[in-house]
Amino acid sequence: MKIIKTKEYIKYLDENENVIAEILFPLINQNTNCITRTYVSDSLRGQGIAKKLVIEALEIIKKQGHNVEATCSYAKNFLDKN
Repeated sequence: MKIIKTKEYIKYLDENENVIAEILFPLINQNTNCITRTYVSDSLRGQGIAKKLVIEALEIIKKQGHNVEATCSYAKNFLDKN
């Protein structure tokens, strides 16, 4: 599995370069990222990958000194609980 991390997304790719998990958190203004999508393929579900992606995204966002918002329902629920 290949993992690509940027300031606005994290993607897990399989051996054929297909996205098997991802989280998107684009910059929506100068100091705020919005988590807009969390996706985990059926083959990886139930392994805590979505939670791991949200935590990693939050770390990246915090390192940039940005605030976070979420329109993705999974991320919204995570943020509400934590």
